[in-house]
Amino acid sequence: MNGFTEHVSGASERGGAERLLTWGESRAMLPLVGRVAKDVISQRQHLAELQPERDRLDGRRHHLDWPQRQRRYQIQEEIAACQKELRAVEAELEALGLTLLDADTGLVGFPTMVNNRQAFFSWKPDEDGLLYWNFADDTVRRPVPEDWTRPTRESTGRGRSKNRK
Repeated sequence: MNGFTEHVSGASERGGAERLLTWGESRAMLPLVGRVAKDVISQRQHLAELQPERDRLDGRRHHLDWPQRQRRYQIQEEIAACQKELRAVEAELEALGLTLLDADTGLVGFPTMVNNRQAFFSWKPDEDGLLYWNFADDTVRRPVPEDWTRPTRESTGRGRSKNRK
């Protein structure tokens, strides 16, 4: 089992049913989600840049002169602030009912159902729109069929998931 399924079951353990989104609802969220996903990527990149310098200074901490010690303290503060901001932007996604499927690429999952199975519409910042989906327990992203993107007359609040293959 991977993290996708664990997240889905965790939502019901908090006492509420997981909110399922239609393709249209998910697509409408993209402008906001795009900014949040870019923040996740930016914070992770900033951490990746700071950590080697921190490690180098930590390894020599007993032999540092004052400017190097000062830089070490500054980096520790920057890393703490960056980690705090990263937790905050990840919490934004969670508050929207979304799942961060891959933090390095900013891949975000919008919960839905396909053939009575938990699934996600998935999107990352370099994509032009909401073009892919995957089952919650599978990392293979598949193209969203065109018929899923058409509005339906009989809206059940969960899209046309029973017809999806």
